[in-house]
Amino acid sequence: MECLQSLPTSLGISRITLYFNTRRIQRLANPNNPFRKTTPIHSPLFSNFVFPITSSKPSRFSSSSPITVKFAVPENQSSVGVSETDEWAMQDFYTFRKDVEMTMERVTEIKRSSGLEKLQEDLTALENKAADSTLWDNQAKAQETLLALTEVKDKIKMLTDFKSQVEDADMIVKLTEEMDSVDTELVEEAKNTIRNLNKALDSFELTQLLSGPYDKEGAVISITAGAGGTDAQDWADMLLRMYIRWGEKQRYKTRVTEKSMGEEAGIKSATLELEGSYAYGYLSGEKGTHRIVRQSPFNSKGLRQTSFSGVEIMPLLPEDSASVEIPEEDLEISFSRAGGKGGQNVNKIESAVRMVHIPTGVAVRCTEERSQLQNKAKALSRLKAKLLIIALEQRASEIKEIRGDAVKAEWGQQIRNYVFHPYKLVKDVRTGLETSDIASVMDGELEPFIKAYLKFKYSNNQ
Repeated sequence: MECLQSLPTSLGISRITLYFNTRRIQRLANPNNPFRKTTPIHSPLFSNFVFPITSSKPSRFSSSSPITVKFAVPENQSSVGVSETDEWAMQDFYTFRKDVEMTMERVTEIKRSSGLEKLQEDLTALENKAADSTLWDNQAKAQETLLALTEVKDKIKMLTDFKSQVEDADMIVKLTEEMDSVDTELVEEAKNTIRNLNKALDSFELTQLLSGPYDKEGAVISITAGAGGTDAQDWADMLLRMYIRWGEKQRYKTRVTEKSMGEEAGIKSATLELEGSYAYGYLSGEKGTHRIVRQSPFNSKGLRQTSFSGVEIMPLLPEDSASVEIPEEDLEISFSRAGGKGGQNVNKIESAVRMVHIPTGVAVRCTEERSQLQNKAKALSRLKAKLLIIALEQRASEIKEIRGDAVKAEWGQQIRNYVFHPYKLVKDVRTGLETSDIASVMDGELEPFIKAYLKFKYSNNQ
């Protein structure tokens, strides 16, 4: 009945018009009425409601002042709602307490596996090196020392924050257990803390799987349409959007540096730069051929068609950081007009640069700068990065030992299948991970596939 009492206020009603049978009310008020004898009108089973009453017909109950109407209410109705609410709150609290316990165990395991004590020792050693007066005699070594010091400090701070957050949530659990009731607002705030903490733990565990020399760098993604004609070009454009959305969700700085449009739709090729920590490490598993199966929007009969696009990933390295020397005679450099945006300069001057490493056949193209010299420097930097990754993958120590390892965007080479018709499914061929939520994947939700591949790669390297 409490909800009925609050109904006029909650709905913003200032007056309620009641239409009732006056004779029935008279019988109810009659002392000789059997219902009256068994259930007195003054019994607590009745609740009082005072409303301004207006009636379409005159009666002895009509007046300008409010009247009191009594309704029969079950004895325990007022307590039922409260008890049910308390019961649900306690069940929610028990679930939350279990989540806190599991998160605390997870934080303890991460601290143990990360070697917090060893990190403290490394911090002391690096601080002593940084305080050495001869540190800047070798600038390269000094920068390396300071970078390592910053990384160790950040890692220790992160582990300490993990511990403090889960301890705060555990304190709320203990306080709630000592109280007679559950403070829902306080518990909800702690639940948000635990939810965000688990996301941070997931991210930290992913970074622990990244131990490559270039995993901490940004990434350069090159997408090329493969077999499939216009459908393949449209598929390449869809992949470009997918990686842009993923980068935006990771709060990376994204920039499309080169795009070659298709004749009818989509793109022939594109290059995307992602600036941010561990971008290359996360995306390194995306290298390969991506296959799509769908009803072709470019086929008048709406037939199902399979198309392919190739994706290559390389680290985004500073122009002077790639420690590899390429002889001039091993390079084939050609120039062309870039076209597109940039004013008349790019349409009149051959500012675009294409560079090919002759021994391996690896090629890169750079068109984003207006100056030919700047494009040449960027193209050389990207070529070095690409050769370094190939050398690392094939465990070659010299450039001359590298074999061409270009991605072939064709049948039998795919690493992941995207099926839009006759059913919806995204499946990674290497890890076996699959999902039917293809819309989320195309919107940049790649974390499950990235995490599965990193674990797969880590287990194979053991």
